[in-house]
This record gives sequence, C-alpha cells and structure tokens, in this order.
Amino acid sequence: MFETIKSRLTRSTALKASAVAGIAVAALAAGVPAEISSSYADAVTVQAPQVPSFANVVDAVSPAVVSVRVESRVNPVADEDDSFGLGRGFDELPDDHPLKKFFKQFGQQPNGKGSQDQAQKPNADKGRLRPVAQGSGFFISDDGYLVTNNHVVSDGAAFVVVLSDGTELDAKLIGKDPRTDLAVLKVDDKRKFTYVKWADDTKIRVGDWVVAVGNPFGLGGTVTAGIISARGRDIGSGPYDDYLQIDASVNKGNSGGPTFNLSGEVVGINTAIFSPSGGSVGIAFAIPSTTAKDVVADLIKTGSVSRGWLGVQIQPVTKDIAESLGLSEPAGALVVSPQEGSPGQKAGIKNGDVVTAVNGDPIKDPRDLARRIAGMAPGKKVEVAIWRDGKSQPLTVELGTLPAEQKASADGNNQTPAEPQQPASEKALADLGLTVGPSDDGKGVAITAVNPDSDAADKGVKEGEKITSVNNQDVANAQDIAKVIAQAKKDGRTRALFQIQSDDGSRFVALPLAAQG
Repeated sequence: MFETIKSRLTRSTALKASAVAGIAVAALAAGVPAEISSSYADAVTVQAPQVPSFANVVDAVSPAVVSVRVESRVNPVADEDDSFGLGRGFDELPDDHPLKKFFKQFGQQPNGKGSQDQAQKPNADKGRLRPVAQGSGFFISDDGYLVTNNHVVSDGAAFVVVLSDGTELDAKLIGKDPRTDLAVLKVDDKRKFTYVKWADDTKIRVGDWVVAVGNPFGLGGTVTAGIISARGRDIGSGPYDDYLQIDASVNKGNSGGPTFNLSGEVVGINTAIFSPSGGSVGIAFAIPSTTAKDVVADLIKTGSVSRGWLGVQIQPVTKDIAESLGLSEPAGALVVSPQEGSPGQKAGIKNGDVVTAVNGDPIKDPRDLARRIAGMAPGKKVEVAIWRDGKSQPLTVELGTLPAEQKASADGNNQTPAEPQQPASEKALADLGLTVGPSDDGKGVAITAVNPDSDAADKGVKEGEKITSVNNQDVANAQDIAKVIAQAKKDGRTRALFQIQSDDGSRFVALPLAAQG
C-alpha cells in the first residue's frame, strides 16, 4: 500500500517537474522574458489604389428611374373566394359541408353578399383590375414621358408608375413597337420630373463600364454594375436584333430599365437575359440607345413607327456563294426573290442579285440591310448597289411602307414558260451528286435523287425539290443546267449558284464544280 502511494507521489512530482520544464523550454525557445505582459495589435489598415465609384452616377440618375406596375382586367378565379383558407372557392365545397350549409341557411355567400344580390349582379366582380406584371422604366422628359419594354406593357389595361421615393402615379400608354420591344408611357402631373438623356452608343467600346438601374423581382430601385461584353448580338427575337451584351446583373423586373455610362447617359434599355436557371448569369442584352431614340421619337409623335420597305426576300452570302458569283468576299444580302409589286421589284431588283451597299454604305449581311432600310422613312429615294452578272450596278429605289404584318414570300420568280422537257440521263449532273428530271408543273427541273455523300446533300438539297435557276439563269431541263455549268467552268468559276424551290420557299445553294480533265 505504501509502495503504491509512494510511486504515485513520485510520478506526480515528476509530471509537475516535466510540465515546468516544458514551459521553460517553450519560453526559451520563443525568446520571451520570464515575465509575460499582454500586448494588442493595431487595427488592420490597407493602402490600396482607389477605384472609380458609381455613387455619383447613381445619385444623379436614380430619381429618373421608375418601377412600372401593369394591371389587367382578369376574371375572378375560384381561389380568390377562399375567405376561410380552404384552398378552394365556396362554390367548390361539397353540398354537405358545414360552412356551405351555414351560409345557405341565411341566404348568403361567404363574402357577406346575399344570394339575391348575387343573382341580380352575376358579373359584379368580373373584370377587376389586378396587377399582372412589373418592370422598369425611365423618364426622358420633364413633362412625364417615360420609356419601357413592349413586353412589359403589352397585356396591360392600366399602368402605375412608382417613383424612387415611393410615390405612385397613374400613366397612360402612348405607343408601343413589338419589333424593337419598346413602349412609351406618359404620366400627367404638374410636377417636373428628373429625366435622363440618350448616349451615342456607337462611341461606347467593349470593356467600358456601365451601370444598370431597375426593379428586379419587384424589390424597387436596385443598382448593378458591369461592362459592355459585346456588340451587335442577334438573339433571334426579330429582324432588327442588334443588342448590346452586358455582364451587369439583370433579372426579372429589370426589363425596360436603363443601362448608363459613367456620364449618366442611357446607352441601352435592358430587355432580355440568357439564363439556363432563370436568374442572372452575367449575360444580359440591351437595346442600343441609337435604335431606341428614333423609335421612341416616332411613338411620341404618332403612337406608332413607320419603317421603310424594300420588299425582297434575302439570305446571307456564304463563302461558297460569293465564290460562285465572283464576289471578292462573303458580304451583302442575296436576293432570293422580290415580292410582287414591291418597291424593290419596281426598281428592277431580281432574284440572284446581291445588295452590297445602300447610299454608298457597305452592307454586311441581311440583318444589316433590314435595319438600314427600316431606319429610313417611307417614300425616301435611296441608291442601292447590287452585284449582278459579275459586276456592280446602281439602282434607285423609292421605299414603301413596311406592312404591319410582313409576310415572307418566295413567289415572284419571273420564270419563262417551260418547254417540253426531255428525260435526263442517269449521268446528268452526277458530278454534283444530283439526278434530275422533268418537274410535275413544267417549271424548273425536279431533283429525283441526291447522292448522300455529295456536297449537295451536306447543304440540305433533297429529293423532291426543284432547281429553278443556275447562276441566275432560268433552267427548264438538264441540258440547260449543263450549258450554264459549262460556261461557268469556262469563266474560271469553281462553284455554281443553284436556286432551289421547296414547299417551304426558295433559297440559294452554291455547289462545287468538278475540274475539267
């Protein structure tokens, strides 16, 4: 027993000695004095380069940016009568439900109205104004004109504008333009409103800072910042797509809100986002101010937009097509066909022509041509340069007015009456991967087979379609096609331009020509 206690004491003494020794070693190793006193570090400070702040811009422009609440007349739905939290309307309750029995006993409905009153006014609650959408907008004049998106207001019967200080004002719709997704509202009030002006977006560069202000998710005035990510984006929303792409956070409710440069000028109107999730992923699209400015001016003046109209069906000029036509580069707009009676047809534009310039300005592609023409006033005379038969020539066109619902037409190919056709041999056009024969209606040449390994098949040429022209020369049989191809080879061309007619319309396809042996 003693030995046990003694050994325990010995071990305890040793442990204490070891602990003291350990502290001593630690103290020596750390190089600190025997007497330790507490000390405190100063607060962290970092000398960093100063970056530009957006606060001055935001302070200046915020009063001009508003929230737009859209109201529409909607019929009451069943769950609007859910006075008791039942999840369904009174009329949907079973006949033996206690609540239904209770109210029927007194000839009343749960909303407090008697059944006789309901019978006399069956549509008393029908068509009440209810909020159906929210977006953003901004004042462009001190007398209350403001800009937003067409898709924000398109289904509205009444509009309420909420100012940055929370004031709510009624607004009326002045005009809207679905083609550019723009709309103008007007607030009638005696006060003078803070407003913003348009920037020249052609001077803004990719990489420049921008600030977006709007009403995301109905939260009210919210500011986000980013840069111009790209220009000239086509998102497939219409023929005049020419969006600015920005990476500032833009979400639902930002539609119709402005994007500012650092001078507080509007460079674009936020209108769409690319988002697999439905939220912001840093890819937003804004209507350029130069586009919006002219459209808005027309809407304020007349309530609608009048656009110039050329009246031709067009398609892009690919590298192959350019080569087949002898063009030095794949640019311009290839005319598939002018519409019957259109300004373009009256001026002499034909299928197979390539519009290369308007008033001396080069045309990049079909979208560029559509925007240029649409931006001009109806009745204006313009000089159109076309490429035909291997050379450029000018035409003067007096623009018409773009119809409200423009329909693309592949008709109007001025075909000459077809002569009786001879059956094509099995070897006809074999180098192109095509076999042809007489067409059922006597116009053009029917494609009876397509080699699946041919360039024609790769470019979508199908059996059952028709060839109506080659290198802009009408063809009525295989011999006509062979003659045009022979001339193209003689002229040093490596490709020929085929006009293909299908049930969906007409298009051009450039096919390679086999070298002469």
